[in-house]
Amino acid sequence: MSTPIKVITSGAFAAALKRLAPLYEEQTGQPIDLQFGSSIGAAHDSIPTRLSNGQQFDILVLAAPALEKFILDGTIKPDSRIDLAGSKMAAAVRASDPVPDLSTLESFKKVLLSTPRIAYSASASGTYLSSEVFPKLGISDQMAISAKRIFSERVGTILMRHEADLGFQQVSELLPIPGLTLIRQLPPEIEKTFYFSAGIMNQTQQLPAVQKLISFLASKEAAPIIIETGLEPVEP
Repeated sequence: MSTPIKVITSGAFAAALKRLAPLYEEQTGQPIDLQFGSSIGAAHDSIPTRLSNGQQFDILVLAAPALEKFILDGTIKPDSRIDLAGSKMAAAVRASDPVPDLSTLESFKKVLLSTPRIAYSASASGTYLSSEVFPKLGISDQMAISAKRIFSERVGTILMRHEADLGFQQVSELLPIPGLTLIRQLPPEIEKTFYFSAGIMNQTQQLPAVQKLISFLASKEAAPIIIETGLEPVEP
């Protein structure tokens, strides 16, 4: 039996990989060991923490800026980056709750200031909110009190446990959580596409098999599943 290819992916591409990995295994007979962690941050299960603790993988799939850092420090082969998908951030509330208007900067700011419990991810979209959007709106001090960064768990799960009333995360990470209403129409001034990319770790011992798997993930065959999970495929 072939040696499993060890893949770790951040949350945005997780739903797609959960469907694509079994399909690839069935087609090729190549086993895949699939694990999960956030692109950035110091949580115990984040990709940076796992790598710093010496865990070994063949493929990393994570936010493009985070992958670039691993290329610069020599963890990832410099010519191996392949962009797989674009992802947009959305907001969410419980399906039983009123849906707030977040479509303009004015209404977006008003809703954030009037919501006492907000949750946002500890990965790329959450970092963007806390480091760029909140300062741009002049509400960083207020958000430091009412908004909570969520580590090692989906924001939608926090909402469904009634530990927050408004949440922000990548569309593809909110979609799998039942009982949510997604709010995709955010102010155009703060909309941003986050790109998620695959890279090959320098230590891999099965380079041809790894390259073949990444080619599949970036192929037109994989694109429909990527779209269904809330992402936008990058053209091969």
